[in-house]
Amino acid sequence: MFLRRLLLLSFLLLDMAAAYAKGPDKRQVKYLSGTDNENTVAWDFQVTGGRKSGNWTQIQVPSHWEQQGFGTYNYGRDYVTYGKNFRFADEKGMYKHRFQVPANWKGQDVYIVFEGSMTDTEVKVNGKPAGPIHQGAFYEFRYNISDKLEYGKENLLEVTVSKMSAAPSVNNAERLADYWIFGGIFRPVYLEAFPQEHIAFTAIDAKANGAFSMNVHLKNPQAKHEVVAEILDAKGKVVSTGKATIAGADTMVNLQTNVPNPLQWTAETPNLYSVRTSIKAGRKTLYQTTGKFGFRTIEIRGGDGIYLNGTKIKMKGVNRHVWWPETGRSVNAKIDLMDVKLMKEMNMNAVRCSHYPPDKSFLQLCDSLGLYVLDELAGWQNAYSTEAGAPLVKEMTIRDANHPSIIFWSNGNEGGHNKELDDDYHFYDLSKRPVIHAHHRPGNEFNGIDCNHYEDYYSTKKLLEGPNIYMPTEFLHSQDDGGGGTSLADFWELHWNSKLGAGGFLWDLTDEGVVRTDQNGIIDVNRVNAPDGLMGPHREKEGSFFAIKEIYSPVHIKLDKLPADFNGVIPVENRFHFTNLNQCTFQWQLADYPKPGDNATGYAIRKQGTGAGPALAPVAKGNLKLTLPADWKNYDVLLLSAFDPHQELLYTWSWNTKNNETLLDGLVALKGKSSVEVTETDSTITLKGGEIGVKLNKKKGTISELTNTKSKNLSFGNGPVMVAGTSSVASVKHYADSDGHVVEVQYTGDMKYAKWKMHPSGWLSLEYAYSLNGDYQFTGISFTYPENFVISAKWLGRGPYRVWKNREQGVELGVWENAYNDTHTGSAPWIYPEFKGYFADVTWMEFNTVEGKFLVASKEDDLYVRRLDFYGLSGAKPHPTLPTGNISFLDNIPPLGTKLALNISSNTRNLGPLGEMNKVNGPIKRTLYFYFGLPEAYDSAPEQFSRPVKDELF
Repeated sequence: MFLRRLLLLSFLLLDMAAAYAKGPDKRQVKYLSGTDNENTVAWDFQVTGGRKSGNWTQIQVPSHWEQQGFGTYNYGRDYVTYGKNFRFADEKGMYKHRFQVPANWKGQDVYIVFEGSMTDTEVKVNGKPAGPIHQGAFYEFRYNISDKLEYGKENLLEVTVSKMSAAPSVNNAERLADYWIFGGIFRPVYLEAFPQEHIAFTAIDAKANGAFSMNVHLKNPQAKHEVVAEILDAKGKVVSTGKATIAGADTMVNLQTNVPNPLQWTAETPNLYSVRTSIKAGRKTLYQTTGKFGFRTIEIRGGDGIYLNGTKIKMKGVNRHVWWPETGRSVNAKIDLMDVKLMKEMNMNAVRCSHYPPDKSFLQLCDSLGLYVLDELAGWQNAYSTEAGAPLVKEMTIRDANHPSIIFWSNGNEGGHNKELDDDYHFYDLSKRPVIHAHHRPGNEFNGIDCNHYEDYYSTKKLLEGPNIYMPTEFLHSQDDGGGGTSLADFWELHWNSKLGAGGFLWDLTDEGVVRTDQNGIIDVNRVNAPDGLMGPHREKEGSFFAIKEIYSPVHIKLDKLPADFNGVIPVENRFHFTNLNQCTFQWQLADYPKPGDNATGYAIRKQGTGAGPALAPVAKGNLKLTLPADWKNYDVLLLSAFDPHQELLYTWSWNTKNNETLLDGLVALKGKSSVEVTETDSTITLKGGEIGVKLNKKKGTISELTNTKSKNLSFGNGPVMVAGTSSVASVKHYADSDGHVVEVQYTGDMKYAKWKMHPSGWLSLEYAYSLNGDYQFTGISFTYPENFVISAKWLGRGPYRVWKNREQGVELGVWENAYNDTHTGSAPWIYPEFKGYFADVTWMEFNTVEGKFLVASKEDDLYVRRLDFYGLSGAKPHPTLPTGNISFLDNIPPLGTKLALNISSNTRNLGPLGEMNKVNGPIKRTLYFYFGLPEAYDSAPEQFSRPVKDELF
């Protein structure tokens, strides 16, 4: 009898040991679709209208059916394009998929989960409805289908997706919008299996002081079972524990604990913790789940600002659509990571999820890499009804509530606010984040924050006087090349220096161009409707990208040129919120430029040094001291790079150490082996030096013909002509001057004189002067050259991107080279940098053409070169207007407006001081050098590129 009891006890102990060895039950997942747009699964499919309709075939899931060759494309504003009576393609997609469920899932709670389906979605399993039809495209929804499954056998899933919703408010909120509209199951579909007693979801409130509270929502709770939350740090160490006992039939328990001196979460310090939450019966763990969170406290201090962890923060943000050209809003984690890293590269710290919640992986990346997030309920300019919107608020908030990156809930966009839903967010969000209204009409401020869209500089200035905090959730609309970095420096200074300025969110990250499967794969941006990005559809970087990087750099340096008495001290401002500059690394470099004939670009580093920054607290100003070598002036350029505590480059500033005249030494060789030949007729004067000849029109004072004894004649000419002001030739004379010959043209009007001098070497100099008084878009002189003859250009100056008067940031000094392209920003072929435009601080520029090369250099600093014909903004009349001719040498260039700058052709001044016209008062004098061929200096290899790099510390 005793032996039998001993054996029974042994078996019981073995059973208990096996149970504990097995570990707790956890959520099990079985994908029915693929996991993302690159990993898909074929389902049976039929669409009711448009392409390939009426027949059963197969489709890849997840996807939009338009991108798989089915149905009809439509843009959300087609009702504008085709009239108010336009009928959207009301197509239905019918899906079938057969799948098996593990036999051991029987007795568990099994859910089918859809992460996103456009738009009304009806689900049947084995012929039985899974639940009510889901309405709303961008939200995760699920059905418990435990009682509809055949375990260990084949099951049939049938899904009908209606592109248009049966609920008018859903269509108004999601589909009558300024973006592409699609149909289909575009995010993953999978099964989840849980033990009968499990955790449905949690809601965390983790304060900056370490106070931790969590609501644990339970399914089938059993009285007296215990719920335990263990807080783990980044190394996996348990740093605190909270417990609560389930009483009766409680479906929610609250756990509280405290973590002393936690590492706080901010966009600069994205410190994450994990919480391991378990249901226990005695010592046995029945179910367990793990999730990440961060300790931070968000406050709106009325009449003051937005505070995180007790520190005022300002948003350097951008709007982002979930987008990829080939697959629309069906994306993957690599695309999400790319976008987060690109925003961080621009020194942004915030993103608005316009105009719907994004993929889960995007929010996880914002948590781990550090971005402040506005998570938004759809509602472009019309709101969901309360009946339709309430379940969607619940779905969005339950899914996203524990992401520390989410700073605000945005209850719709630009009038798409159902105010009855404002308080719903806090039903599910224990931390009770602020709710905002992203609106475009004055008087809609909410919770002490005014988010009004597209105010100009001066109305922004007025709003910043109060009484509300001002944080525009859209500003500086970036259609084509306007907006983005254009005038951003003025707007950012307003926000940074204003008590009530909270920063804002540019519109928007990428051009929303879709690969049209019905039009041979062209990328369609719906003309002016969707090319609104700082980057192209495949993230091709535009000039604004780099301007923003400089403007938003938290290491703020305003030094334009090195002063005559420069001693290595550079004024600097710390525009981090939480980081001391001594946590950053700075690197200086001294470098030399290659010459045009060196077959090289960039610069050659000669000496460099690296060290920590000064001890400068956030928002403080001070000095950075560079310990440069005594011979620093012997090099061409000084570069300074700042790196954040994660060793990510914040920005590189560059300053010439020499003026243009010194930089041209050894390049512009004026002396030659023979004298200049002069030929005069009644209408022309021809000068010939070396192999180069130039014929000047005596009546107009312009180049009429160029010759070269060693190559083809060049078609450059028809100048100089003034691009602003008036001029008429008064007299022409010519005379010998030293070893050259001068043709001097005197003018009446604003042009004073032009002195052409041919040098024996074949170099041709042009000294000219003009005088203007007043406001001008541009000033300088212009010539013409056939655009279709141009192959490429190479230059010493700022580049590689073009500039505008109100967007001169983001370009670096160096030698740049660019093949000809006909890119107009925001449209195909999205080849960047653009070849055409205004280029700044040019010392010399070499044009490579089908007729040969010609080189232009400037003796004086601060020259802009205009290359060919282009525009900044398309429209009924492209903006801004261009100077006459198509190759111009300018002392002033125009500002650029934006799509929403109120009559952009004349009101760029509304964008702030940088948007004003150029104020010119008095004479301007400049000397240009031309060589219409290959100078002999190209034949000599420069010695300076053999010197080694030397490291020094500062």
